[in-house]
Amino acid sequence: MASGAVPTTWLHRVTDSDIWWSFKSSPMTVAAALLTLFIFAMAFLAPVLAPHTPFDPATLNLSDGLKPPVLVSADGDWTFPLGTDDQGRDVLSSIMYGTRLSLEVGFASVFVAMLIGITLGLISGYFGGTVDAVIMRIADVQLTFPAILVALLIDGVVRGLISVKRHDEIALLVIVGAIGLSFWVSYARTVRGSVMVEKNKEYVQAARVIGLSPLLIMVRHVLPNVTGPVLVIATLNLGLAIITEATLSFLGVGLPSTEPSLGTLIRLGNEVLQSGDWWITVFPGITLAALVLAVNLLGDWLRDALNPKLR
Repeated sequence: MASGAVPTTWLHRVTDSDIWWSFKSSPMTVAAALLTLFIFAMAFLAPVLAPHTPFDPATLNLSDGLKPPVLVSADGDWTFPLGTDDQGRDVLSSIMYGTRLSLEVGFASVFVAMLIGITLGLISGYFGGTVDAVIMRIADVQLTFPAILVALLIDGVVRGLISVKRHDEIALLVIVGAIGLSFWVSYARTVRGSVMVEKNKEYVQAARVIGLSPLLIMVRHVLPNVTGPVLVIATLNLGLAIITEATLSFLGVGLPSTEPSLGTLIRLGNEVLQSGDWWITVFPGITLAALVLAVNLLGDWLRDALNPKLR
């Protein structure tokens, strides 16, 4: 009886919280959450839900190339509801697999940025002095450059150090690292400001008195109290990371065409756009815009929901 009461109590606390009330009272937030869940499910269940495997050469047929969407042309084929590209690849299946890859890059790069930014922010805020000055001046310098330029610079340096073939093999790791190194500053500055407030509170002073190490104090006591702002930044940065990856791929310096993300699909479709084959680039573009918009709306809601001044 007691074991069954625990999930019920937890569920009651969630549904009775201010955050849940804020969520369900905002129709736009609910719609954004449903759209996000739909896109996430479509992407991560692509191997099961996709009608075709678009990047397996053995399954492609050039005679199926450039079929239009079924709803806009009588020449369409319900086997390919959103049409095909010039290689005979199903656009719907390509979008599902491409969205999956874009989300993987987005989540991984946000994790890298969080790891770097939180670590440097904790060190900078806790120790202060010269360490703080050095880290913050580096952050200030990076803020003078747009994130896309930083990512282009890092990718260009890696391309200059290794061969093209080797770069294509590790392109996913390169793009994740480049985007992650572009976004760490916002985490570092936010965490630093919160740590500078928290480190002077009584519970931190008590931890010092009993002899805990600075690392243990930062990780066990200070870090849990600064996770709220970090979560908001991570949600907003997920959309930015996806857009940055799509931009790099559209420019041809992101993921290779053998592992296409949404940005790569848009670039490939843009090459034949003037031929009238608009669906190859328009549908991935709509998917990208819907995904980023939904994630940004959730981030905006989360920022307001976690702000105690607005409760």
